[in-house]
Amino acid sequence: MNNKKGFTLIELLVVIAIIGLLSTMSVLALNSARARARDSKRISDIKQIQTALEMYYNDNNNYPNTLSQLTTTTPPLIKVIPTAPLPVDGSLCDAAKNTYTYTYSGSGSTASYALTYCLGSATGNVPAGPRTATPAGIY
Repeated sequence: MNNKKGFTLIELLVVIAIIGLLSTMSVLALNSARARARDSKRISDIKQIQTALEMYYNDNNNYPNTLSQLTTTTPPLIKVIPTAPLPVDGSLCDAAKNTYTYTYSGSGSTASYALTYCLGSATGNVPAGPRTATPAGIY
């Protein structure tokens, strides 16, 4: 009776193929999670800037001309102006759109602003692509 112990070449190749498939799936899931984390950070950054802008408006009855004015108040309303995380995500955003752009308009009771940014994928209830935040909210 021939009683061999061990695995055949076919069995080893099947196991190696299964391990390769599982590792590929985990890497893809990790990349997707990183992209979602960057989009969540973008939303968080915009909300942080909006909060500082509203605090500035409460103190001065106007929005600042530039975001850098938020860092020069005493005490500073925000220590560092956030920058968009890299790399750029999604097909709707490119390097030029992956910035936070602040535009101020009006004065006094008609003052307003627009913060533009870009999301690589839908985050929460905010759709993917170029977005704008105003005193009324995130659109």
